Amino acid sequence: MEIIAGTIDSFSADVLFDMARYRHEVFVEKLGWKLHTRGRLELDEFDRKDTIYLIARNPDGEIVGTSRLLPTHRPYLLASVFPQLLGDTPAPCSPDIWELSRFAAGDGTRLGGDPHGWSLALDMLSAAMRTVAKEGGRRLISASPLGIERILRRTGLSAHRAAPPVRVDGQLLFACLIDVDKNWCPHRDRHADGIGRVARRPAGEGAAAIRSVQEPEA
Repeated sequence: MEIIAGTIDSFSADVLFDMARYRHEVFVEKLGWKLHTRGRLELDEFDRKDTIYLIARNPDGEIVGTSRLLPTHRPYLLASVFPQLLGDTPAPCSPDIWELSRFAAGDGTRLGGDPHGWSLALDMLSAAMRTVAKEGGRRLISASPLGIERILRRTGLSAHRAAPPVRVDGQLLFACLIDVDKNWCPHRDRHADGIGRVARRPAGEGAAAIRSVQEPEA
């Protein structure tokens, strides 16, 4: 499995099509989100030239995970679509804080789903922190389901709520702030329970490799 990072201009049209199709399968078809889509492809106004994508692919080249990174000093999803999750807290607006959105891993699961999806999701979270750290970012922020807190506590990451949870379309969501640690990567204990045990390990020791894409792939 590989995780590739890049912008729209970095990827071929086929890769971008597959990413948009995967997002539709996960967020619209499986999770039932009410999103504006076209032709079973999911893209929105935050899919811009400056957006950084992480795309996980299996050995067959199939997309099995995606996420999107946006610096908060430019328009981003949480501040524009879910400002209620911030409560009385001013929306972050800084190149030091990056939004993590459209995060999915495995067969339509998000962080905290089945063991395979959970394992991949943690690898992608590690990749997101390393990618943001290279851009000078110090924190991630994301609109997250409430259940994510328990999982993040088990990972040893520094994460907290920006404001109390809010019910949106029947689900409790909160604005989750995570301190970026570029040296963190998941370490699974084979005797762990369904959530697993995760420890900080040196970057590169068991971490999923990230390949930065500078030019369009063939």
